[in-house]
Amino acid sequence: MSETIYPTLFSPLDLSGQRLRNRLAHASILTRMVRDGRPGEAMLNYLGARARGGTGMIVTEPLAMTRHNPDAGKLRAYDDVALGGLKQVADAVESADTRLLGQIQDPGRGRHAVGRNDSAISATALPDDLSWTVPRALTEQEIRDLIEQWAESSRRLQQAGFSGVEISAGHGHIFHQFLSPWSNRRDDHYGGDNERRCRLIIELMQAVRQSCGDNFIIGVKLPGNDGVPGSIDLEQASAIAAEVAASGVASYWTFCWGAHANSLYQHLPDAHGERHPYLDAIRDLRQARPEIPTGAIGYMTDPNECEKALTDGTADIAFLGRPLITDPAFGNKAEHGLEATIRYCVSCNTCWRAIIEGNLLRCDNNPRVGEPDEEVWEPAPAAITKKVVVVGAGIAGLEAAHVAAARGHQVTVFGTSDEFGGKTRVHAELPGGENLSSIYDYQYLQGQRSGVTFHFDGKASAEQVKALEPDVVLLATGSTTTLPHWLDEEWAEMIPDVRELATQMLARPTPTDGTLVLVDCDHTEMTYAAAELFAGLFEKVVLVTPRERFASDVSLINRQGIYQRLHDKGIELLTCLEPVNLDDLGEAQLALRNVYNQREQMVEDVVAITYAGPRQPNLELLAPLEEAGIEVLRVGDAAAPRGVMAATGEGHRVGSAL
Repeated sequence: MSETIYPTLFSPLDLSGQRLRNRLAHASILTRMVRDGRPGEAMLNYLGARARGGTGMIVTEPLAMTRHNPDAGKLRAYDDVALGGLKQVADAVESADTRLLGQIQDPGRGRHAVGRNDSAISATALPDDLSWTVPRALTEQEIRDLIEQWAESSRRLQQAGFSGVEISAGHGHIFHQFLSPWSNRRDDHYGGDNERRCRLIIELMQAVRQSCGDNFIIGVKLPGNDGVPGSIDLEQASAIAAEVAASGVASYWTFCWGAHANSLYQHLPDAHGERHPYLDAIRDLRQARPEIPTGAIGYMTDPNECEKALTDGTADIAFLGRPLITDPAFGNKAEHGLEATIRYCVSCNTCWRAIIEGNLLRCDNNPRVGEPDEEVWEPAPAAITKKVVVVGAGIAGLEAAHVAAARGHQVTVFGTSDEFGGKTRVHAELPGGENLSSIYDYQYLQGQRSGVTFHFDGKASAEQVKALEPDVVLLATGSTTTLPHWLDEEWAEMIPDVRELATQMLARPTPTDGTLVLVDCDHTEMTYAAAELFAGLFEKVVLVTPRERFASDVSLINRQGIYQRLHDKGIELLTCLEPVNLDDLGEAQLALRNVYNQREQMVEDVVAITYAGPRQPNLELLAPLEEAGIEVLRVGDAAAPRGVMAATGEGHRVGSAL
């Protein structure tokens, strides 16, 4: 083993006779890269890159392991037709000396997509807490049949070259539903007390061990506190752990939080809370059988955090999910002292949103997820080098700039302020946004290394740009919030939009009596981060939207967290309303009108008002540059106002294509 400042993280570990070359593990994540039950090229690229990139163990996304669940979007494992595809996946990972585990999971009644699941099965015919899907209660014989199928499929994985399986018994899926007294109301062999509620998972573990032998990893992910009243708290989780430990089958275990309920957001903690919030509880839960190798999991993004968890008695394996999406070479870079070149996860959960909405796995801070040789990719040298001017130093412009410079182009960047990062820098200073800084910090560092010339001396003029005689200009000038229809030009001079007000408040955080009204026609995360900032500075904050709910442009898992924080901070939420006019503001009142029935109501003691809404591109330079005969390409919000993923992705594509 080479010298490293993380000696425990990069030390080997034996699990059921299988050697892990290090203790960095990729937690299970859905990729949407399976086609007709077989691995697509992107999936093989994705898994292979992370194996070659220094990950010691990879747990696949949930597999189709029973005939009950023949989902064509899941890797097929329930019959021998699947062997060819399974072998492809195993070869992509195991050839890099990385252990590959298939995940056993069934959603049961759990569903967080729109609609209900008419074919759902579970322990008891009780509705899912999110979708209200009512499952069919399994009979004892059906349960035994499923156990047999899961064991048979595990044996098939072993034949294909997999090193083991992980049973996902948390997050509200079917095994969790059997473990929980809230969702398991049976009084038979598989329910009635803790011992019987644990029988399904224990009998499954025993069946897999009998089918696959001792030299096969059987991991299990158990629930910690699932956040559902009457379900599983830490005391109940400890009792479950004791039952599972007593079976003597588990090669390793870990513990997870949240369920298919209002606690779903706890599954993927973000920067709105403390870092790695579950490690203390995991350390306590493992005491049911301390000798079982234990996985640390939950909002760890840095190799230092991994090393600490592996040396303070918490865990023996560091499970990362989102950070290994962001940088497939996380392991190699950390092991060899190249942490500064890691593209760090910002814990924004855009990856989760992508897969839940049916798209391929994507990342805000990694534009190349699933592409060939992702872990070692470098920009190809340009056939013809050009003078490239980038106007705007937000994340779209910075991404394009450092990629273009790495290809050999002469690149100059004009920032419109004295700092880089654009509106993302403002968001990074708001509650929960701090990790976003790693996007533009990485881009700027890479730009410096590639020879980009930066100018941060104010807004660039057309004359300044033309004076450089560029071959091409990348217009990355961002966007500006449009005025809402209820705000005329006169009032607009006195009422800032939410980004401007947040910038002012960050510079001069002065507590103020009275009520701030934020009119939300944006529904993106930055708006609610600003609302949290305002809640600490104003006596009262009222959020108003003409829509029927807030956070419509946010994924379910993040929307839950937003609602939790808004309610915790006492922010008042008013839906289906918009301002009528501002005539009464002089009397500290704001009139609101219902967009459906036109009834009006008043907000009292109003001392400030701000708004968030659709944005329009800043294109002042477009016409004069094109009139001068210069090729102009619009990038990021200057092309169309969107989010972080679009900005980094488009910047990367444009920089690569020059």
